[in-house]
Amino acid sequence: MEAKRVGDLEWVIDKSFKEGMRVPIRLFGTENLIKNLDPQVYDQAANVATLPGAEKEIILMPDAHSGYGAPIGTVAAFDVNNGGIISPGMIGFDINCSVRLIKTNLTLKDVKPKLKTLVEEFFKAIPSGVGSESKVRLKEPEFKELADGGARWATERGFGKKEDLERIELNGNAEWADSGKLSKAAVKRGLNQIGTLGSGNHYLEIEHLVPENVFDDKLAKKWGLFDDQILILVHTGSRGAGHQIASDYMNSFASIMKSKYNIEVPDRELAAVPFLSDDGQDYYKAMGCGVNISFANKQIILQRVREVMSKVFKSDEDSLGIDIVYDVAHNRATLEKHEIDGENLELLVHRKGATASYYPGRKEIPKLYRQDGSPVLIGGSMQTASYLLVGSENSRQTFCSTVHGAGRMMSRHKAKEKYDGKKLKEEMIKSGIYVDTDSLSGLAEEAGGAYKDVNEVVESVDKAGISRKVAKFLPLGVIKG
Repeated sequence: MEAKRVGDLEWVIDKSFKEGMRVPIRLFGTENLIKNLDPQVYDQAANVATLPGAEKEIILMPDAHSGYGAPIGTVAAFDVNNGGIISPGMIGFDINCSVRLIKTNLTLKDVKPKLKTLVEEFFKAIPSGVGSESKVRLKEPEFKELADGGARWATERGFGKKEDLERIELNGNAEWADSGKLSKAAVKRGLNQIGTLGSGNHYLEIEHLVPENVFDDKLAKKWGLFDDQILILVHTGSRGAGHQIASDYMNSFASIMKSKYNIEVPDRELAAVPFLSDDGQDYYKAMGCGVNISFANKQIILQRVREVMSKVFKSDEDSLGIDIVYDVAHNRATLEKHEIDGENLELLVHRKGATASYYPGRKEIPKLYRQDGSPVLIGGSMQTASYLLVGSENSRQTFCSTVHGAGRMMSRHKAKEKYDGKKLKEEMIKSGIYVDTDSLSGLAEEAGGAYKDVNEVVESVDKAGISRKVAKFLPLGVIKG
Protein backbone atom coordinates (compact mmCIF):
# COMPACT_ATOMS: atom_id res chain seq x y z
CA MET A 1 0.00 0.00 0.00
CA GLU A 2 1.53 3.30 -1.15
CA ALA A 3 -0.55 5.69 0.99
CA LYS A 4 0.24 6.88 4.51
CA ARG A 5 -2.64 6.99 6.96
CA VAL A 6 -3.28 10.46 8.44
CA GLY A 7 -6.76 9.92 9.94
CA ASP A 8 -9.51 7.35 10.39
CA LEU A 9 -10.57 7.72 6.77
CA GLU A 10 -7.79 9.84 5.24
CA TRP A 11 -4.55 8.84 3.56
CA VAL A 12 -1.81 10.84 1.84
CA ILE A 13 0.79 10.20 -0.85
CA ASP A 14 3.42 12.92 -0.80
CA LYS A 15 5.13 14.56 -3.76
CA SER A 16 8.23 12.35 -3.47
CA PHE A 17 6.21 9.43 -4.84
CA LYS A 18 6.88 10.48 -8.43
CA GLU A 19 9.18 13.04 -10.00
CA GLY A 20 7.35 16.11 -11.24
CA MET A 21 4.39 15.96 -8.85
CA ARG A 22 3.31 19.52 -8.05
CA VAL A 23 0.90 18.57 -5.27
CA PRO A 24 0.33 15.55 -2.98
CA ILE A 25 -2.56 13.09 -3.27
CA ARG A 26 -5.21 12.70 -0.57
CA LEU A 27 -7.35 9.58 -0.45
CA PHE A 28 -10.56 8.92 1.46
CA GLY A 29 -11.80 5.48 2.48
CA THR A 30 -11.65 2.63 4.94
CA GLU A 31 -8.47 0.58 5.29
CA ASN A 32 -10.19 -2.21 3.36
CA LEU A 33 -11.05 0.07 0.42
CA ILE A 34 -7.57 1.62 0.27
CA LYS A 35 -5.83 -1.74 0.63
CA ASN A 36 -7.74 -3.13 -2.33
CA LEU A 37 -7.10 -0.26 -4.76
CA ASP A 38 -5.57 -1.52 -7.98
CA PRO A 39 -1.89 -0.35 -8.14
CA GLN A 40 -2.45 1.59 -11.37
CA VAL A 41 -4.58 4.08 -9.42
CA TYR A 42 -1.50 5.44 -7.65
CA ASP A 43 0.50 5.93 -10.84
CA GLN A 44 -2.42 7.56 -12.66
CA ALA A 45 -3.17 9.93 -9.78
CA ALA A 46 0.52 10.85 -9.59
CA ASN A 47 0.44 11.69 -13.30
CA VAL A 48 -2.51 14.03 -12.67
CA ALA A 49 -0.47 15.71 -9.92
CA THR A 50 2.17 16.73 -12.49
CA LEU A 51 -0.24 18.81 -14.60
CA PRO A 52 0.32 22.60 -14.76
CA GLY A 53 -1.67 24.73 -12.35
CA ALA A 54 -2.65 21.87 -10.01
CA GLU A 55 -3.72 23.30 -6.65
CA LYS A 56 -3.53 21.99 -3.10
CA GLU A 57 -4.07 18.22 -3.60
CA ILE A 58 -5.34 15.61 -5.99
CA ILE A 59 -8.31 13.90 -4.32
CA LEU A 60 -9.14 10.21 -4.68
CA MET A 61 -12.57 9.12 -3.53
CA PRO A 62 -13.44 5.78 -1.83
CA ASP A 63 -14.92 4.47 -5.11
CA ALA A 64 -11.69 5.10 -7.04
CA HIS A 65 -10.40 2.63 -9.61
CA SER A 66 -8.11 2.94 -12.62
CA GLY A 67 -9.52 4.49 -15.77
CA TYR A 68 -8.54 6.14 -19.04
CA GLY A 69 -5.65 8.49 -18.19
CA ALA A 70 -6.88 9.28 -14.69
CA PRO A 71 -8.61 7.13 -12.10
CA ILE A 72 -12.39 7.12 -11.96
CA GLY A 73 -13.08 8.87 -8.66
CA THR A 74 -10.54 11.68 -9.12
CA VAL A 75 -10.99 15.35 -8.25
CA ALA A 76 -8.36 17.83 -9.44
CA ALA A 77 -8.50 21.62 -9.43
CA PHE A 78 -6.36 23.94 -11.55
CA ASP A 79 -5.72 27.64 -11.04
CA VAL A 80 -6.90 29.16 -14.30
CA ASN A 81 -5.02 32.42 -13.68
CA ASN A 82 -1.75 30.61 -13.09
CA GLY A 83 -1.39 28.40 -16.14
CA GLY A 84 -4.08 25.95 -15.08
CA ILE A 85 -5.06 23.41 -17.72
CA ILE A 86 -8.16 21.71 -19.01
CA SER A 87 -7.91 18.02 -19.93
CA PRO A 88 -10.55 15.86 -21.66
CA GLY A 89 -8.99 12.76 -20.11
CA MET A 90 -9.57 14.26 -16.67
CA ILE A 91 -13.28 14.66 -17.44
CA GLY A 92 -14.05 11.44 -19.27
CA PHE A 93 -15.78 10.32 -22.44
CA ASP A 94 -19.33 10.27 -21.10
CA ILE A 95 -19.48 14.00 -20.44
CA ASN A 96 -21.93 14.97 -17.68
CA CYS A 97 -23.00 11.40 -17.05
CA SER A 98 -25.47 11.98 -14.27
CA VAL A 99 -28.07 10.52 -11.95
CA ARG A 100 -31.64 11.79 -11.76
CA LEU A 101 -33.94 10.85 -8.88
CA ILE A 102 -37.68 11.08 -9.58
CA LYS A 103 -40.25 10.88 -6.79
CA THR A 104 -43.84 9.62 -6.95
CA ASN A 105 -46.85 9.47 -4.61
CA LEU A 106 -46.97 5.69 -5.00
CA THR A 107 -46.12 3.06 -2.39
CA LEU A 108 -44.94 -0.54 -2.65
CA LYS A 109 -48.54 -1.73 -2.29
CA ASP A 110 -49.50 0.30 -5.38
CA VAL A 111 -46.61 -0.84 -7.56
CA LYS A 112 -45.89 -4.46 -6.65
CA PRO A 113 -48.87 -5.96 -8.54
CA LYS A 114 -47.90 -3.99 -11.66
CA LEU A 115 -44.11 -4.18 -11.35
CA LYS A 116 -43.53 -6.53 -14.30
CA THR A 117 -45.82 -4.49 -16.55
CA LEU A 118 -44.19 -1.23 -15.48
CA VAL A 119 -40.66 -2.48 -16.21
CA GLU A 120 -41.69 -3.87 -19.59
CA GLU A 121 -43.46 -0.63 -20.55
CA PHE A 122 -40.39 1.41 -19.55
CA PHE A 123 -38.24 -0.92 -21.64
CA LYS A 124 -40.45 -0.40 -24.69
CA ALA A 125 -40.70 3.38 -24.27
CA ILE A 126 -37.04 4.19 -23.52
CA PRO A 127 -34.51 2.84 -26.05
CA SER A 128 -31.48 1.21 -24.44
CA GLY A 129 -28.36 -0.70 -25.47
CA VAL A 130 -25.33 -0.03 -27.67
CA GLY A 131 -26.21 2.28 -30.56
CA SER A 132 -29.82 2.64 -29.42
CA GLU A 133 -31.69 5.28 -31.38
CA SER A 134 -34.25 7.78 -30.19
CA LYS A 135 -37.89 8.09 -31.10
CA VAL A 136 -37.26 11.85 -31.16
CA ARG A 137 -35.89 12.65 -34.62
CA LEU A 138 -33.86 15.83 -34.92
CA LYS A 139 -32.21 17.62 -37.80
CA GLU A 140 -28.78 19.20 -37.42
CA PRO A 141 -29.99 22.77 -36.67
CA GLU A 142 -32.38 21.46 -33.99
CA PHE A 143 -29.68 19.33 -32.41
CA LYS A 144 -27.38 22.34 -32.19
CA GLU A 145 -30.14 24.32 -30.50
CA LEU A 146 -30.49 21.47 -28.03
CA ALA A 147 -26.71 21.45 -27.43
CA ASP A 148 -26.87 25.16 -26.61
CA GLY A 149 -30.04 24.99 -24.49
CA GLY A 150 -29.99 21.72 -22.54
CA ALA A 151 -33.01 20.82 -20.43
CA ARG A 152 -34.47 24.28 -21.07
CA TRP A 153 -34.64 23.42 -24.81
CA ALA A 154 -36.50 20.22 -23.92
CA THR A 155 -39.06 21.83 -21.60
CA GLU A 156 -39.81 24.52 -24.18
CA ARG A 157 -40.79 21.72 -26.56
CA GLY A 158 -43.10 19.94 -24.17
CA PHE A 159 -40.69 17.47 -22.61
CA GLY A 160 -41.51 18.17 -18.99
CA LYS A 161 -42.30 21.49 -17.39
CA LYS A 162 -40.46 24.68 -16.54
CA GLU A 163 -40.49 23.82 -12.81
CA ASP A 164 -38.29 20.78 -13.55
CA LEU A 165 -35.35 23.10 -14.19
CA GLU A 166 -35.31 24.26 -10.56
CA ARG A 167 -34.38 20.73 -9.52
CA ILE A 168 -31.48 20.14 -11.91
CA GLU A 169 -27.84 21.04 -11.35
CA LEU A 170 -26.95 24.23 -13.29
CA ASN A 171 -30.74 24.51 -13.75
CA GLY A 172 -30.25 22.10 -16.63
CA ASN A 173 -28.17 24.42 -18.82
CA ALA A 174 -24.43 24.98 -19.16
CA GLU A 175 -24.68 28.60 -20.31
CA TRP A 176 -21.12 28.62 -21.64
CA ALA A 177 -21.92 26.00 -24.31
CA ASP A 178 -21.36 26.86 -27.98
CA SER A 179 -22.53 24.34 -30.58
CA GLY A 180 -20.24 26.02 -33.11
CA LYS A 181 -17.38 24.18 -31.40
CA LEU A 182 -18.80 20.73 -32.19
CA SER A 183 -17.42 18.63 -35.04
CA LYS A 184 -19.74 17.26 -37.71
CA ALA A 185 -19.00 13.79 -36.33
CA ALA A 186 -20.17 14.79 -32.84
CA VAL A 187 -23.41 16.20 -34.22
CA LYS A 188 -23.99 13.14 -36.38
CA ARG A 189 -23.44 10.74 -33.47
CA GLY A 190 -25.80 12.69 -31.22
CA LEU A 191 -28.67 13.35 -33.61
CA ASN A 192 -30.56 10.12 -33.06
CA GLN A 193 -29.66 9.33 -29.45
CA ILE A 194 -31.63 11.91 -27.48
CA GLY A 195 -33.98 10.18 -25.07
CA THR A 196 -31.97 6.94 -24.88
CA LEU A 197 -30.24 5.16 -22.00
CA GLY A 198 -27.31 3.57 -23.79
CA SER A 199 -25.40 0.62 -22.38
CA GLY A 200 -22.78 -0.24 -19.76
CA ASN A 201 -23.65 0.95 -16.27
CA HIS A 202 -26.53 3.12 -17.50
CA TYR A 203 -29.97 2.18 -16.26
CA LEU A 204 -33.45 3.10 -15.17
CA GLU A 205 -34.42 1.61 -11.81
CA ILE A 206 -37.64 1.51 -9.81
CA GLU A 207 -36.64 2.10 -6.18
CA HIS A 208 -38.29 1.50 -2.82
CA LEU A 209 -37.71 3.64 0.27
CA VAL A 210 -37.90 1.30 3.25
CA PRO A 211 -38.77 3.27 6.44
CA GLU A 212 -35.62 2.28 8.36
CA ASN A 213 -33.49 3.60 5.48
CA VAL A 214 -34.22 7.26 6.17
CA PHE A 215 -31.27 8.85 8.00
CA ASP A 216 -32.35 12.50 8.05
CA ASP A 217 -36.11 12.64 8.63
CA LYS A 218 -36.37 16.42 8.46
CA LEU A 219 -34.49 16.81 5.17
CA ALA A 220 -36.11 13.76 3.58
CA LYS A 221 -39.55 15.17 4.33
CA LYS A 222 -38.57 18.63 3.06
CA TRP A 223 -37.39 17.08 -0.22
CA GLY A 224 -40.64 15.15 -0.71
CA LEU A 225 -39.68 11.68 0.53
CA PHE A 226 -41.87 9.46 2.72
CA ASP A 227 -41.87 5.92 4.13
CA ASP A 228 -42.58 3.10 1.68
CA GLN A 229 -42.33 5.49 -1.29
CA ILE A 230 -41.61 4.40 -4.87
CA LEU A 231 -39.03 6.44 -6.78
CA ILE A 232 -37.32 6.20 -10.16
CA LEU A 233 -33.56 6.51 -10.63
CA VAL A 234 -32.11 7.25 -14.09
CA HIS A 235 -28.39 7.05 -14.85
CA THR A 236 -27.20 8.10 -18.31
CA GLY A 237 -25.25 10.86 -20.03
CA SER A 238 -24.38 12.54 -23.31
CA ARG A 239 -24.09 9.25 -25.24
CA GLY A 240 -22.16 9.17 -28.55
CA ALA A 241 -21.94 12.95 -28.87
CA GLY A 242 -20.10 13.28 -25.56
CA HIS A 243 -17.71 10.49 -26.52
CA GLN A 244 -16.96 12.17 -29.83
CA ILE A 245 -16.37 15.58 -28.21
CA ALA A 246 -13.83 14.02 -25.83
CA SER A 247 -12.10 12.11 -28.64
CA ASP A 248 -11.95 15.14 -30.96
CA TYR A 249 -10.31 17.43 -28.44
CA MET A 250 -8.10 14.82 -26.82
CA ASN A 251 -6.54 14.03 -30.20
CA SER A 252 -6.22 17.72 -31.02
CA PHE A 253 -4.57 18.56 -27.68
CA ALA A 254 -2.13 15.65 -28.00
CA SER A 255 -0.88 17.06 -31.30
CA ILE A 256 -0.43 20.69 -30.18
CA MET A 257 0.28 20.78 -26.45
CA LYS A 258 4.07 20.44 -26.74
CA SER A 259 4.64 22.53 -29.87
CA LYS A 260 2.15 25.29 -29.09
CA TYR A 261 2.14 25.45 -25.28
CA ASN A 262 5.31 23.64 -24.19
CA ILE A 263 3.26 21.25 -22.07
CA GLU A 264 4.46 17.70 -21.61
CA VAL A 265 2.41 15.06 -19.81
CA PRO A 266 3.52 11.63 -18.57
CA ASP A 267 0.58 9.95 -20.32
CA ARG A 268 -0.91 10.97 -23.68
CA GLU A 269 -4.34 10.18 -22.26
CA LEU A 270 -3.96 13.29 -20.08
CA ALA A 271 -3.40 15.61 -23.05
CA ALA A 272 -4.05 19.17 -21.87
CA VAL A 273 -3.82 22.83 -22.84
CA PRO A 274 -4.12 26.03 -20.77
CA PHE A 275 -7.76 26.68 -19.89
CA LEU A 276 -7.57 30.34 -20.91
CA SER A 277 -6.06 29.57 -24.33
CA ASP A 278 -8.25 29.63 -27.43
CA ASP A 279 -7.94 25.86 -27.69
CA GLY A 280 -8.87 25.42 -24.04
CA GLN A 281 -11.91 27.65 -24.41
CA ASP A 282 -13.04 25.81 -27.54
CA TYR A 283 -13.07 22.52 -25.67
CA TYR A 284 -14.75 24.06 -22.61
CA LYS A 285 -17.56 25.33 -24.83
CA ALA A 286 -17.85 21.98 -26.61
CA MET A 287 -17.86 20.20 -23.24
CA GLY A 288 -20.71 22.55 -22.24
CA CYS A 289 -22.64 21.17 -25.20
CA GLY A 290 -22.03 17.66 -23.84
CA VAL A 291 -23.44 18.84 -20.51
CA ASN A 292 -26.55 20.17 -22.21
CA ILE A 293 -27.01 17.08 -24.37
CA SER A 294 -26.97 14.97 -21.21
CA PHE A 295 -29.53 17.12 -19.40
CA ALA A 296 -31.82 17.23 -22.45
CA ASN A 297 -31.47 13.47 -22.85
CA LYS A 298 -32.71 12.84 -19.32
CA GLN A 299 -35.46 15.43 -19.66
CA ILE A 300 -36.94 13.45 -22.54
CA ILE A 301 -36.56 10.22 -20.55
CA LEU A 302 -38.42 11.92 -17.67
CA GLN A 303 -41.30 12.66 -20.02
CA ARG A 304 -41.40 9.01 -21.05
CA VAL A 305 -41.46 8.01 -17.37
CA ARG A 306 -44.44 10.29 -16.81
CA GLU A 307 -46.25 8.92 -19.86
CA VAL A 308 -45.64 5.27 -18.99
CA MET A 309 -46.68 5.62 -15.36
CA SER A 310 -49.81 7.56 -16.33
CA LYS A 311 -50.71 4.75 -18.73
CA VAL A 312 -49.99 1.88 -16.32
CA PHE A 313 -51.72 3.47 -13.33
CA LYS A 314 -54.48 5.12 -15.40
CA SER A 315 -53.93 8.48 -13.76
CA ASP A 316 -52.40 11.82 -14.71
CA GLU A 317 -48.79 12.65 -13.78
CA ASP A 318 -49.78 15.35 -11.28
CA SER A 319 -51.99 12.94 -9.33
CA LEU A 320 -49.10 10.45 -9.33
CA GLY A 321 -46.74 13.15 -8.04
CA ILE A 322 -44.04 12.42 -10.63
CA ASP A 323 -41.41 15.10 -10.08
CA ILE A 324 -37.64 15.42 -9.99
CA VAL A 325 -35.94 15.36 -6.61
CA TYR A 326 -32.58 16.26 -8.16
CA ASP A 327 -30.25 15.61 -11.08
CA VAL A 328 -26.51 15.78 -10.41
CA ALA A 329 -23.55 14.91 -12.65
CA HIS A 330 -20.10 13.46 -12.61
CA ASN A 331 -17.59 13.72 -15.51
CA ARG A 332 -17.45 17.48 -15.87
CA ALA A 333 -15.13 20.44 -15.26
CA THR A 334 -16.64 23.52 -13.65
CA LEU A 335 -15.27 26.99 -12.89
CA GLU A 336 -15.56 27.61 -9.16
CA LYS A 337 -14.00 29.77 -6.44
CA HIS A 338 -12.33 28.01 -3.52
CA GLU A 339 -10.21 29.26 -0.65
CA ILE A 340 -6.67 27.92 -0.72
CA ASP A 341 -4.28 28.99 2.07
CA GLY A 342 -6.41 32.02 2.81
CA GLU A 343 -6.66 33.12 -0.81
CA ASN A 344 -9.84 32.93 -2.90
CA LEU A 345 -8.81 31.35 -6.21
CA GLU A 346 -10.70 30.76 -9.44
CA LEU A 347 -10.27 27.08 -10.14
CA LEU A 348 -11.34 24.72 -12.87
CA VAL A 349 -12.49 21.69 -10.86
CA HIS A 350 -12.33 18.44 -12.83
CA ARG A 351 -14.56 15.72 -11.40
CA LYS A 352 -13.99 12.41 -13.14
CA GLY A 353 -16.30 9.84 -11.64
CA ALA A 354 -16.89 12.23 -8.74
CA THR A 355 -19.96 14.24 -7.75
CA ALA A 356 -20.30 17.84 -6.64
CA SER A 357 -21.15 18.06 -2.93
CA TYR A 358 -21.59 21.75 -2.14
CA TYR A 359 -21.94 22.88 1.47
CA PRO A 360 -24.95 25.11 2.34
CA GLY A 361 -24.95 28.57 0.82
CA ARG A 362 -22.74 27.90 -2.22
CA LYS A 363 -24.03 29.78 -5.26
CA GLU A 364 -23.65 26.68 -7.44
CA ILE A 365 -26.64 25.11 -5.65
CA PRO A 366 -30.06 25.78 -7.22
CA LYS A 367 -32.04 28.18 -5.02
CA LEU A 368 -34.51 25.49 -4.00
CA TYR A 369 -31.76 23.63 -2.11
CA ARG A 370 -29.20 26.33 -1.37
CA GLN A 371 -29.78 26.60 2.37
CA ASP A 372 -29.67 22.81 2.79
CA GLY A 373 -26.54 21.96 0.79
CA SER A 374 -26.62 20.28 -2.59
CA PRO A 375 -28.41 16.94 -2.97
CA VAL A 376 -26.01 14.15 -3.94
CA LEU A 377 -27.11 10.96 -5.72
CA ILE A 378 -25.04 7.79 -5.45
CA GLY A 379 -26.15 4.97 -7.73
CA GLY A 380 -25.29 1.45 -6.64
CA SER A 381 -25.16 -1.54 -8.92
CA MET A 382 -28.49 -2.97 -10.08
CA GLN A 383 -28.46 -5.53 -7.24
CA THR A 384 -27.56 -3.15 -4.42
CA ALA A 385 -28.75 0.02 -2.72
CA SER A 386 -28.51 3.58 -4.01
CA TYR A 387 -28.27 6.67 -1.82
CA LEU A 388 -29.37 10.27 -1.49
CA LEU A 389 -26.89 12.42 0.44
CA VAL A 390 -26.38 16.14 1.04
CA GLY A 391 -23.27 18.30 0.80
CA SER A 392 -21.77 19.34 4.14
CA GLU A 393 -19.11 21.68 5.49
CA ASN A 394 -16.21 19.21 5.34
CA SER A 395 -16.54 19.13 1.56
CA ARG A 396 -14.36 22.26 1.62
CA GLN A 397 -11.37 19.90 1.81
CA THR A 398 -12.36 18.05 -1.37
CA PHE A 399 -13.18 21.05 -3.60
CA CYS A 400 -16.86 20.38 -2.75
CA SER A 401 -16.79 16.83 -4.14
CA THR A 402 -17.77 13.32 -3.10
CA VAL A 403 -18.15 9.81 -4.57
CA HIS A 404 -20.27 9.01 -7.62
CA GLY A 405 -21.09 5.34 -7.09
CA ALA A 406 -19.81 2.08 -5.68
CA GLY A 407 -16.83 1.90 -8.04
CA ARG A 408 -15.80 -1.17 -10.00
CA MET A 409 -13.51 -3.73 -8.44
CA MET A 410 -13.69 -6.16 -11.35
CA SER A 411 -13.19 -5.42 -15.04
CA ARG A 412 -16.08 -5.92 -17.43
CA HIS A 413 -14.18 -8.78 -19.05
CA LYS A 414 -13.66 -10.58 -15.72
CA ALA A 415 -17.27 -9.99 -14.75
CA LYS A 416 -18.46 -11.69 -17.95
CA GLU A 417 -16.15 -14.61 -17.21
CA LYS A 418 -17.49 -14.97 -13.68
CA TYR A 419 -21.20 -14.27 -14.16
CA ASP A 420 -23.73 -15.75 -16.56
CA GLY A 421 -26.21 -13.12 -17.71
CA LYS A 422 -29.14 -15.53 -18.04
CA LYS A 423 -28.64 -16.99 -14.57
CA LEU A 424 -28.10 -13.52 -13.12
CA LYS A 425 -31.41 -12.33 -14.56
CA GLU A 426 -33.18 -15.37 -13.11
CA GLU A 427 -31.57 -14.80 -9.70
CA MET A 428 -32.55 -11.13 -9.68
CA ILE A 429 -36.18 -11.88 -10.56
CA LYS A 430 -36.26 -14.60 -7.88
CA SER A 431 -34.93 -12.10 -5.32
CA GLY A 432 -37.70 -9.63 -6.14
CA ILE A 433 -35.89 -7.41 -8.67
CA TYR A 434 -37.59 -7.62 -12.07
CA VAL A 435 -35.12 -6.87 -14.86
CA ASP A 436 -35.46 -6.32 -18.61
CA THR A 437 -32.46 -6.03 -20.93
CA ASP A 438 -31.49 -6.54 -24.56
CA SER A 439 -28.01 -7.82 -23.63
CA LEU A 440 -27.45 -10.66 -21.19
CA SER A 441 -23.67 -10.28 -21.55
CA GLY A 442 -24.05 -6.59 -20.69
CA LEU A 443 -26.09 -7.61 -17.66
CA ALA A 444 -23.27 -9.91 -16.51
CA GLU A 445 -20.81 -6.99 -16.70
CA GLU A 446 -22.95 -5.08 -14.20
CA ALA A 447 -23.41 -7.82 -11.61
CA GLY A 448 -23.39 -6.51 -8.06
CA GLY A 449 -20.31 -8.61 -7.26
CA ALA A 450 -18.30 -6.67 -9.88
CA TYR A 451 -18.52 -3.56 -7.69
CA LYS A 452 -17.25 -2.43 -4.32
CA ASP A 453 -19.63 -2.44 -1.37
CA VAL A 454 -21.65 0.73 -1.91
CA ASN A 455 -22.59 0.81 1.78
CA GLU A 456 -18.91 0.90 2.80
CA VAL A 457 -18.16 3.55 0.18
CA VAL A 458 -21.01 5.80 1.33
CA GLU A 459 -20.24 5.28 5.03
CA SER A 460 -16.69 6.49 4.30
CA VAL A 461 -17.80 9.89 2.96
CA ASP A 462 -20.55 10.20 5.57
CA LYS A 463 -18.15 9.63 8.47
CA ALA A 464 -15.54 11.89 6.87
CA GLY A 465 -18.20 14.61 6.72
CA ILE A 466 -17.80 15.19 2.98
CA SER A 467 -21.47 14.46 2.42
CA ARG A 468 -24.15 13.20 4.82
CA LYS A 469 -26.62 10.36 4.32
CA VAL A 470 -30.26 11.34 3.84
CA ALA A 471 -31.89 8.14 2.54
CA LYS A 472 -31.16 4.76 1.00
CA PHE A 473 -33.19 3.08 -1.76
CA LEU A 474 -33.51 -0.58 -2.75
CA PRO A 475 -34.14 -1.68 -6.35
CA LEU A 476 -37.40 -3.37 -7.38
CA GLY A 477 -37.15 -3.12 -11.16
CA VAL A 478 -34.34 -2.48 -13.64
CA ILE A 479 -34.01 -1.77 -17.33
CA LYS A 480 -30.52 -2.08 -18.80
CA GLY A 481 -28.97 -1.70 -22.24
